Amino acid sequence: MASDLNADIEELSHLLTIAKRPRIRALLTDELQQSQKAQVTAESKGPVKIAAPLQTSAAKRPETSYTTLGSFSWDQDNEKIKVYLFLEGVNEEKVVSNFQSWSFDVKLHDIEGKNYRCGVPRLNKAIVPEKCRLTVKPQRVIITLQKAEKGNWLDIYYKEDKLKSNLDKNKDPMAGIMDLMKNMYEEGDDDMKKTIAKAWSEARSGKKPDPLKGYGGDV
Repeated sequence: MASDLNADIEELSHLLTIAKRPRIRALLTDELQQSQKAQVTAESKGPVKIAAPLQTSAAKRPETSYTTLGSFSWDQDNEKIKVYLFLEGVNEEKVVSNFQSWSFDVKLHDIEGKNYRCGVPRLNKAIVPEKCRLTVKPQRVIITLQKAEKGNWLDIYYKEDKLKSNLDKNKDPMAGIMDLMKNMYEEGDDDMKKTIAKAWSEARSGKKPDPLKGYGGDV
């Protein structure tokens, strides 16, 4: 644009020197002044700068990797569980702990260039998260878990009660029918109670009749 204005000014100036008629000279003078003003304005603004495109995609942070502390020491009293992690150089400000009713998860960052993690995804029994705490010592970290109920834990990890499971597996399949008959006896009329009482009596004597025989008529 600046080069075009310069060319216009030069040509208008040249035409003005050769023009003789007053009206033509007035038109050329007016046009020359307009071009000179445009040139001054363009020079004052300077070159137009094109803004660099904004980078919309942020660089992804690398995921933090942890070394799992699978083995640790622990002891207990009637109210608390204490877990001991034997680590040196732990900065308390770089420790993140998460206590839930049935679990805990502790992350320890930047220990000689490494990150460590310790936790139990399913505790033996429930704890009180708001009363649990973590203490950093020079050579160890102590995780204190407040028991929801006082008592002794056989293990820190949850384990299914095998005795109860076996009892459920060995449960008499006729128990459900007997429970049904008991309810029927308690809520039934006199004839129903007599029929059910007879079936119970025969069952105790060693006989194994159909427990529902005689109830509701013959089929």
